[in-house]
Amino acid sequence: MKQSDLIDALLAGYGRTFAAELGAPIAKNTPSPLFRLLCLALLTSAPVQADIAMRAAQAMAEAGWTTPEKLAESTWQQRVKVFNGAGYARVDEKTATQIVDFNTHLIEAYGGDLRKLRAEAGGDLDVAKRALKRFKGIGDTGAAIFLREVQAGWGEFYPFADKAALTMADELGLPAEASKLSRLVEPNDFPRLVAGLVRVKLAGDADRFVNR
Repeated sequence: MKQSDLIDALLAGYGRTFAAELGAPIAKNTPSPLFRLLCLALLTSAPVQADIAMRAAQAMAEAGWTTPEKLAESTWQQRVKVFNGAGYARVDEKTATQIVDFNTHLIEAYGGDLRKLRAEAGGDLDVAKRALKRFKGIGDTGAAIFLREVQAGWGEFYPFADKAALTMADELGLPAEASKLSRLVEPNDFPRLVAGLVRVKLAGDADRFVNR
């Protein structure tokens, strides 16, 4: 498969960001979508499948927890029920507790507004990663997930691709460096491309593109 055809196929079949699936319009750069994306990054960091993490993040929105303030009003029992219903049967209680510390830090350090973290980072990727990892439950993987998705609104971090995306890019014969990979698509399509690569990895669908 030609490189251009491969890119087209990836975008057509898998090119949907996880923020878009969540219903969080990151390009608007408003507090609620950014908060919901960070929650998804936290939930995806737990030892559960990606689709369960997405269901949990969507369930949070259905429960009305779309801002730090609304989440802070929830009870532990309510959170356990929501996470358990989304499939977090073994880690529901831990997550219900952990997300409170996570949320408290967001409110105390940034007034519940992640745009203040953006300003604090000043376009420095390493500073942004360190700030994200100060949130309870967010490690290297969670920080990378957030940055991969948020570049759709925070252009200073473009082009960013996490390890999962670059590993799949290499397997498919595409550049395994974010800067080189970004040259294959328009800037607006790059977040979709890296998300598509991650989706191919999660689905185990690499064979659809290899040796064709």
